[in-house]
Amino acid sequence: MNTTRYCYSCDLKDDSKLIAEYKAYHAAGNAWPEITKSIKDSGIVDMEIYLTGNRMFMIMEVDETFDPAKKAEMDANNPKVQEWENLMWDYQQELPWAKDGEKWIALEKVFKLGE
Repeated sequence: MNTTRYCYSCDLKDDSKLIAEYKAYHAAGNAWPEITKSIKDSGIVDMEIYLTGNRMFMIMEVDETFDPAKKAEMDANNPKVQEWENLMWDYQQELPWAKDGEKWIALEKVFKLGE
């Protein structure tokens, strides 16, 4: 199976209590099952989120069926995903260069070994 990698960044509110709560929501087995199902159903085969300070980086491996616009539409029509997204806004904040209401911003690849 061919996969493609997508990398994004988002900030958490710079508050240690909120960051701890956010991490608890994302600890192994704590993410809502409807959320992990919606991720897998969209063609995302693997996803990891890394944190340094209050800046997060999300790395997704997607299969050939993944379409970001289709994923956005699926999420918009899923009440449980919308509930999760609204909850996550309690912890997340826009990057300084984000458009209004935009959370996760695609990273620009600037180096790859061997290219």
